[in-house]
Amino acid sequence: MSTYFKNLILALAVLALGACSTKYTLVKTNREEYNINSKIAADSSVIKSYLPYKTQLDAEMNQVIGYTEVALSKQNVGYESVLGNFFADAAFKQAKKINENIDFGMPSTKGGLRNDIAKGEITVSNIFELMPFENQLIVFTLKGEDVLKLLNYIVASEGQPVAGIKMEVKDKAPINVIINGKAFDVNQTYQVLTSDYIASGGDDAVGFAKPIAKQVLGLKIRDALLNEVKELQAQGKKVKATLDGRITKNN
Repeated sequence: MSTYFKNLILALAVLALGACSTKYTLVKTNREEYNINSKIAADSSVIKSYLPYKTQLDAEMNQVIGYTEVALSKQNVGYESVLGNFFADAAFKQAKKINENIDFGMPSTKGGLRNDIAKGEITVSNIFELMPFENQLIVFTLKGEDVLKLLNYIVASEGQPVAGIKMEVKDKAPINVIINGKAFDVNQTYQVLTSDYIASGGDDAVGFAKPIAKQVLGLKIRDALLNEVKELQAQGKKVKATLDGRITKNN
């Protein structure tokens, strides 16, 4: 490289360093507040641009996909709720179409049940309001000792939405636990359905930290609920969720 080009590169480097070290001082600022309230006139051009999409969305969300014979309430009665039983059973049933070996499930916690569904029509909007999140269903293969941790969590939190399981509560502990029609054996392994949120410790859930195996089903909880209601409707049936004593207190 010639001396000329070496000197040119050196000069450019000096200029660049000088530019990087330039300091600027704020000498003036203008501040103005714009209140957003009902006094502001609607912008017709904005409304015109989004109205077709809103109309289409409203039509889809208000679509009636089925019916329920009872009000689906998230209010616990003892260790169960009607909404919790419907939610858990629907997710469990749809998940077993993908993995028929699932033993039981806790696809949501009580905190995940967002809205009640009134007796009568069930719309797409009802399901989105009930499950507004994009949570996925996952099956974990767990050791019996980890399942026991989960059972203790369910008891300590005074019941959670579960399916495929029956048990009693005595002295703040699970007893007479029946999973998939058989007595619980802490020395066995179980395939447990849950959500990605719960599995990561959401709502302080425990038992999923050290699974033997994990299967992501590729099924969102919301879609499982939608599928269940639509299938019942196609069969001429309505949702008939009840409090069936899947978790009871033994006095």
